[in-house]
Parts: sequence; structure tokens; C-alpha cells
Amino acid sequence: MKNILAILLIAFSIGLSAQQKYIEHTVKPGETIESIAKAYLVTPFDIYALNPDAQRKFQPNSVLIIPNSKIKNDAIMEDSKELTGYKTHKVKRKETLYGLSKQYSISEDEIKKANRFLYSENLKKGDKLRIPRYKTVASKQTLNNTVKKYTVQAKEGKWRIAYKFGISVADLEALNPSMNETIQPGDELNVPNIHDQEEKEIESTFGYYEVLPKEGFYRLKVKLNLTQEQLETLNPELKETGLKAGMVLKVPEAVDTLSALDTVETTNLKGILSNFKTKKIALMMPYRLDRIDVDAVAETKNMMKDNRLLSTVLDFHVGVMMALDSAKQLGISTDLKVFDTRYHIAETGNILAENDFSDYDAIIGPMQDESFSRVAMALKGDNVPVIASMIKPKDILSNVFQTLPEDKLLRKAMIDFVKADSLKTKVVIISDHEHRESSESLQKMFPNSKLIFSRYDKKHKSKDGFFVYHAELEPVFSPGKTIVFLETDNYSFSTSVISMLNGFVNKQTEIVLTTLNKGKAFEGKDVDNNNLSNLKFHYASIHKDFDETKSNGFVEKYRKEYGVSPSKYVARGFDITLDLLMRLASAENLYEASSDTVETEYVENKFRYTKTLFGGYINQAVYIVKYDNLRIVEAK
Repeated sequence: MKNILAILLIAFSIGLSAQQKYIEHTVKPGETIESIAKAYLVTPFDIYALNPDAQRKFQPNSVLIIPNSKIKNDAIMEDSKELTGYKTHKVKRKETLYGLSKQYSISEDEIKKANRFLYSENLKKGDKLRIPRYKTVASKQTLNNTVKKYTVQAKEGKWRIAYKFGISVADLEALNPSMNETIQPGDELNVPNIHDQEEKEIESTFGYYEVLPKEGFYRLKVKLNLTQEQLETLNPELKETGLKAGMVLKVPEAVDTLSALDTVETTNLKGILSNFKTKKIALMMPYRLDRIDVDAVAETKNMMKDNRLLSTVLDFHVGVMMALDSAKQLGISTDLKVFDTRYHIAETGNILAENDFSDYDAIIGPMQDESFSRVAMALKGDNVPVIASMIKPKDILSNVFQTLPEDKLLRKAMIDFVKADSLKTKVVIISDHEHRESSESLQKMFPNSKLIFSRYDKKHKSKDGFFVYHAELEPVFSPGKTIVFLETDNYSFSTSVISMLNGFVNKQTEIVLTTLNKGKAFEGKDVDNNNLSNLKFHYASIHKDFDETKSNGFVEKYRKEYGVSPSKYVARGFDITLDLLMRLASAENLYEASSDTVETEYVENKFRYTKTLFGGYINQAVYIVKYDNLRIVEAK
């Protein structure tokens, strides 16, 4: 009997193995779970489900079991355009780029690329344009159909779509960088090209929740009032995979998934420093030393004072050097090489050609986007991290670390902050017509809010007049607290509305001003900081001002050396570099030290990196700050 059972068990195992078609993968040096998952067109969750030990022990030569990919990747026929020549077109009166693009069936951008003066000048009558001509070439393609288009259905939000295709909301946003904060039925999104039978069914009678970093079943019980058993019943895959940050779970519709804001606790890297090998770092900045005459001291000083780019670069450089000194006191030594990119892609190419960066721990990359992309692409094969300190690169390659959070993350942080309070207060949205669409989407997030648009110009009825009447706002504000979103880029509109709002504040009426779009409309000599303080102006920011009331060794040292307080660029250079060195000293490399459960904070900046689905790492840590007695402080 035992023999029969053994034979049946073996036969069953062989049959199961043949059906699943698992692959064995031997880990190579430099590989990560994310890079392996991408190579086999699976998710990290799929790998962890079959290799639970990989979360604790992941090293070269270990063997992973890789499941069969759910993503279709059969070769398909795909059309591409090939340039064949140009046609000359003389611009006539009233012709526009849009009209010409429709006339010749090409994009406006294609016309601009062929006529580069259009990037800086407007189209005018008499201009002679080169109109590119293309022919269509059909060819077989693979790896291009791992993503497909999906049309958003009624009542579908980001969480439901992420759940349907087995990805996180962050992955969905990475696949759709231009996606609106609120998606609408009919929107087309990129999603993984999985087989129809692999798509999870969306049920309108349920809600959907995204698991945050460090959330376990206990925290979800407190937050959602659902036990582990209840969650596993609704999401059977949890029994195999366990909870993972970014997973989207199905929950009962009545569960409030938005009222509680969650945060990641700040990680103190000082207590876990273990890798004290000398860190090899390159700093590539546009110093433009070729333009400086070292013999003309007065002219050089004036240039440093008047040239905003040079002033920014030098401030950042000082911050970097101070960070190296602070790291040295912690036992972290650094071999720093400084390169002058001259803000020119050709010079960046020369630097790459003349130097071997393959064994560097990290590169703090150029400030120009094209130069940055060139460095990142050149070092991608060697898996050398490239830090985007002052820009948001167009391409987030797998070795790129973007330190500036995305604008949509700032907007989401502000919305979440207000949502936590909006159950107890009223919400009013004041907007110009340029922000009509985004303000209408914002109103949907606060169903009981009131939306007020600026008036049209009295003479030109279709033109925004950028004003509202005092009588329109007066009945809106009653005793109690009201949160006001002001959505505009127009300076005169913002100053007039801020002044009016300030007039409505009294002992019984509290108004808290905020915005999703804190630009130059809220800065300038006519924007009274007393009014902003009186309105407790809140906004999301990538940094905060250092606290003048607390002792700070970095600030004190800078003041002693230079006689003034450090600028935000000095603080940014210090924070980015110290964070980089401490992460490198707390793990084998920067990738291992940058999981989304690690959040660090320094003088004015904080960092929590999240790996994008098919690319690199983007900082997800932002501040909510407010005006308080003429100071800008972090809102609690």
C-alpha cells in the first residue's frame, strides 16, 4: 500500500511540475528580485510566493523557482514609421501647427523636430517649414506587447484596476506617467498584457485597498476592522503570499479605506551601519570652469553672485563637502571625484569616454536632462546607481534614483491630508478656468464641497477675467472651520482671493487655505505673508525649512564658516549626499538599502524610495507644511 501511495505521489508531482512549467534560475552577482522578475515577465510577488526564504536570504548562486509568466509575449506584427524625405510648406495666414499636423497626418512634435526654431518662436505667416514624410514599415516584434491598452469602465478607480491586473497602484502609475489623479470612464491606460482568464473579476459591491509598507494583519485589523481570516477569505492568494506592500486587497464596500492616513516610521541608519569600505562617488555638475577667469577676481565674484545656475551649483557643492565631513565622523570614508559637465552633453560624453565608472558605488548625476540620461544609460549595464538630485529625468532607468517626488504625489499627499479632516469641516474650491477639469475632479473627492469658478472678462466673454465677486464668497463662510482649495497659476487672481478670504476670518470663522498647485501665484511682493499666516496656508512640499528653534550642527557649522544661514540648495546637497553614504554603509549596495520601508530624514529633506514596475527608484517622501506666525513649519 505504501508503495502504491509513493508511486501515486511521484506521478502527481511529475504531472503538476509538467503543468506548471517552473523554471530554475541561479542568481548572478548584481541581480535583484525586481530585475529577475522583469526578465521572466513575472512580478516579485510571484517569486516570493514560491521562494519565501528569498526575502531573508538572497545572494549570488542561490537557486530560485520561477513560475510560468502570465503575460503574453507572442511575436506580433507592428507598424513603424521610416523617414523618407521632406516637403516644403510656406505658412499662410491663420494657419496653425495643429491644423498643419492634421493636414499632413503627422504630430505637432514631428513638425517642431524638423523645424527647431519653433521651440522658441511662434508660427507666423511666410515661414518656410520642412514637413517630414514617412513610409510605414511592418515587422515582427516581441517584448513590445507585454503591455496592452485598457479602457476604464464606469466606477473603476486606480485601486480596482490595479487589483484586476494583479499589480500595485504604484506599478499602474509607473505604466501611465501622464495618468490623471482621478481617472474617468473612457480613459485609456497601459496594463500588463495578461491572458483574459488571469484577470481578476471586479465586483461593484466591494471596495479595494492598497497595502502600505510595514502593514501587517494586526494593523489592518485596527485600520479596517477586518481579521486575518476575513481578509484571506476575500483574497485567497494571501494564504500563499502573505501581505506585501503595494498589494491591492478586496474589502467589503462599507469599509472606510481613506479616513486613516498611515506613515512610515523614520529609520535611524546610524544604528545599522556595517559596510565601512571606502565609498567611490562621482559628482557631475555644470561648474563651467572654462568661463571663469581666475585672474579677474572681482568679475568672478560678480558672476557667482549674478549667475543663478552657478550659485545653485556652488551651494550644492558646499553641501556635498559638508556631508562628506559628517560621514567621516561616523567612520564612513569617501573617494570623491568631481567632474565639470559644463552643462553640455558633448562634454558629458567626453567624461564618460575618458573615465571608467564601472566600479563606482554611485554617481550624483548631471543637472541637464539629456546629459543625465546619457550617464544613466552608459552605466546601466554595470548597474551603477545614478542619483537625480535636481531634476526629474524623462526616463527612469533601472539604475536611476529620482530624489524629487512626482507632482502627482504632492497632490495626493495634500488631498489625503485634507480628507483626514474633511469629515469635520467644510470644503470650498476656488478655481480659474484653466484648472476647471482638475478642480471638477477634486470636487468629486469631496462630494459636499462647493466649487466656485473665476468670472469671465466683461468685454471678452470667452476670456478668463481672473476675479470673483466679494458677494459670491461672503455667504459661503459660516461659523466653524472651512478648508479652501485655491487652484490657479494667475498671480493677480491669487492675491485678490487671498485678500478677500483674510477679510472673512474672525473669532467664529476659521479659514484654512491650501492648494494642489503651489507655484509662483503664491509668491511675490504682493502676496502678504501675514494673510497667509492668518489663513494657516497649507501645501505639499518636497522639503521643509530647518527648525530655527532647535539646535542643528550642520546649520551652526555653516553659519560659523560663512556668516549666513544655508540656502535650500546647500541643505539639499548635504541631505542627498549624507543619505547616499549612510545607505551605502548600511547594506551591500544602494539597491539593497532602498526598500520602501526605509524612510530617512535630515536637515530639510526626507527620502523613501519605491521601485517602479519597469524602471528605477522614485522618492515617495513629502512634507505637508503650513504658515504659522510668519514661519513655514511642518504641519502635524
